[in-house]
Amino acid sequence: MKANKNREAKMVANRWKMEKAAQINSGLDELVYRSNLLGADRTVANWGGGNTSMKTIETDFRGREMEVMWVKGSGSDLAAMKAKNFTGLRLDDILPLFERDSMSDEEMVAYLQHCMIDSKHPRPSIETLLHAFLPFKHVDHTHPDAIISICCADNGKQIAREIFGNRFVWVPYVRPGFTLSKMIAEGVRENPDAQLVLMEKHGLVTWGDTSEECYHNTIAIIQEAENYIRSREDPERLFGGAKYTSLPLDGRREILSRVLPIIRGAVSEDKKMIVTFDDSENVLTFINSCEAPRLSQVGAACPDHLVHTKRVPLYIDWDPQTHHIVDLIKKLKAGIAEYKEEYKRYFKRNKNEGDQLVDSAPRVILIPGIGMVNTGKSWEMSKVSEALYHRAIAVMRGATALGSFVSLNEKESYDVEYWPLELYKLTLAPPEAEFSRKIGFVTGGAGGIGSAACRRLVSEGIHVVIADLNLEGAQKIAEEINQTYGEGRAIPVKMNVTKEEEVQEAFKQAILTYGGVDIVVNNAGLATSNPLDKTTLQEWNLNMDVLATGYFLVAREAFKILKSQSIGGNLVFVGSKNSVYAGKNAAAYSTAKAAEIHLARCIAAEGGQYGIRVNSVLPDAVLQGSAIWNSGWRNDRAAAYGIEPDQLEEYYRERTTLLVNVYPQDIAESIAFFASSRASKTTGCMITVDGGVPAAFTR
Repeated sequence: MKANKNREAKMVANRWKMEKAAQINSGLDELVYRSNLLGADRTVANWGGGNTSMKTIETDFRGREMEVMWVKGSGSDLAAMKAKNFTGLRLDDILPLFERDSMSDEEMVAYLQHCMIDSKHPRPSIETLLHAFLPFKHVDHTHPDAIISICCADNGKQIAREIFGNRFVWVPYVRPGFTLSKMIAEGVRENPDAQLVLMEKHGLVTWGDTSEECYHNTIAIIQEAENYIRSREDPERLFGGAKYTSLPLDGRREILSRVLPIIRGAVSEDKKMIVTFDDSENVLTFINSCEAPRLSQVGAACPDHLVHTKRVPLYIDWDPQTHHIVDLIKKLKAGIAEYKEEYKRYFKRNKNEGDQLVDSAPRVILIPGIGMVNTGKSWEMSKVSEALYHRAIAVMRGATALGSFVSLNEKESYDVEYWPLELYKLTLAPPEAEFSRKIGFVTGGAGGIGSAACRRLVSEGIHVVIADLNLEGAQKIAEEINQTYGEGRAIPVKMNVTKEEEVQEAFKQAILTYGGVDIVVNNAGLATSNPLDKTTLQEWNLNMDVLATGYFLVAREAFKILKSQSIGGNLVFVGSKNSVYAGKNAAAYSTAKAAEIHLARCIAAEGGQYGIRVNSVLPDAVLQGSAIWNSGWRNDRAAAYGIEPDQLEEYYRERTTLLVNVYPQDIAESIAFFASSRASKTTGCMITVDGGVPAAFTR
């Protein structure tokens, strides 16, 4: 029984809080509250999907009353809606459209722009007319799992009659727009008992006289559907029963750490992708089932999924109990290649004039015994693909409990996936930057130079792994980055560069989080200072361990991943002026730094054939934010120059030809240059960032 309970789908709950609602004064804030509640439960509203509205009386600039409909703006997400995400439209201008027989999408968009009460409001929802044509003050359009299970069952209309009697209006599948909106309104007018609209292969429409009533109606109707489906389910026979058994957690992680970079390389030939995975129980239950190979290829569970998941996932026919990982890798490479070719054929068969192929790589990859792999232009968008396929699994579960799962046909799917009104939502995202779609790995990431490099790279789109012995410091930097740039942009890992196992584990975390790596900044460091005759073997070995062996271990693991991805990459070594200048009382440090830079050149020579570039930045006297300079190194260097420690910063400034101090941001700028497309034809090179120290000029 325990296993059965674990497989049970979560039931929708009524989240309305009277005390919270009572604090809301503005009508629009009412709509925000209701929308956020609906969006907070993804079994009710998909990410970015669904729309809500309310009708109010407002006063125009001349003091005249007008009826205004507030509707969700295109490209918004109900869970995160604010007042600014809604659009106000004059209802008197919209309602005459109901008398028309037809209206193209282009005409509708242009017309609605004239109806907006403020041109600064976002473009109104694709389904604005649906809300306007219904004579109710509050309207919800959602995509609940239970409802779409009915709408995507071959006997859905019959099931709806058993659940709702005469209280529903059923409309056949039509792409959103004028025609569908009019069909819904006419259906409701013709049925005085109507309390809901079921949109075939699409979703649910509900309404109410108040925001609270509308919300309660939406949830109550979903719960009716859930209870009916639950009564028809056999947990032991979900998706035809189990065909495969999941591998143990450690085994899944080990295989994923080896195959994700290969997957990432294969899906990133045209555009780089971030790759994530999900091996939760409900996902594995579906993937391991007898019916998964067939059901997964029927089509999308909801039109709203298509832009983010494509019409079908890639299912890998692999038996985790009897097949080796080498076989899995072969199947993944062949499967992704064939998927891309078939997608191009799908595009060619269905394209309309002016359509441009977005990309052909799969968004969802299903591997028995392992889990689901998702791809996207960012961690966030890969997670959107993941979340939407969770919804698809839930819909297939419900639909197969009722009858057979059906979906949009190929042409219907294409016309949504490449629908200009749907693609418009994607244009609302911020433009991509130099390091968008890329993954960085910065050692010593919590220090002055390391944290500056992380911030600089993230400011241009990168996802970054902040590796440092100081885990608390790395966590602080990661938290700051994620608060500024969004969830999932940075992760902290504790890593000692001298420990082979820790280096390997840190890169494994990078793979399991983002799918691989593109840019590695070898920056971890320390420094000691002593005359040669007072330099102990322990001190010598410490410098060599961290600055030579540590850099080797990090570079070697990065090199392996970059080769397996086969899409090139960058290593940037942070050396020192002492890499090329014989520093007084610093034999151990200077020798290790010299070895570090020569190692970089060796890797550059070896990596060129794989598109792997390796360059070095040579800073000097970067005191700000540095753990090294806040240690005994500051005192030792001051003593070597016969000055006081607090005079050191001025001393370094005065010895430069430019009479400047060097800061972490300066080093970060050079790191960003070497990692960027601006240096795409540069490898094995060094840049000095030291203000100009003649003795360290490279020769």
